Amino acid sequence: MKELNPSELQARLSQPGPVQLVDVRQPEEWALARLPGAVLIPLGEFVARGPEELDPGQPVVLYCHHGMRSAQAAAYLLSRGFGDVTNLTGGIDRWSLEVDPTVPRY
Repeated sequence: MKELNPSELQARLSQPGPVQLVDVRQPEEWALARLPGAVLIPLGEFVARGPEELDPGQPVVLYCHHGMRSAQAAAYLLSRGFGDVTNLTGGIDRWSLEVDPTVPRY
């Protein structure tokens, strides 16, 4: 699977073209901090919802708190035939440290 660090994701999100940005954390975590434009599909619901709600023809970038849960979700999408799937290394915590310190850390 492909991985992006926070600076690379920031650059990717500033480019034209579709990106499905997916947060796989829990709703409580989502309430604390999230990336603009992301949709929430918690990892526990991902098998049921992910392939149904996401377009396999569009790029998907997944994130969580530190990158472990999103890596699991990315591997699952790849196994289901999604072609352009990327994991945010370090998750939203690293995003807060390296890109946007206004995003709360927890």
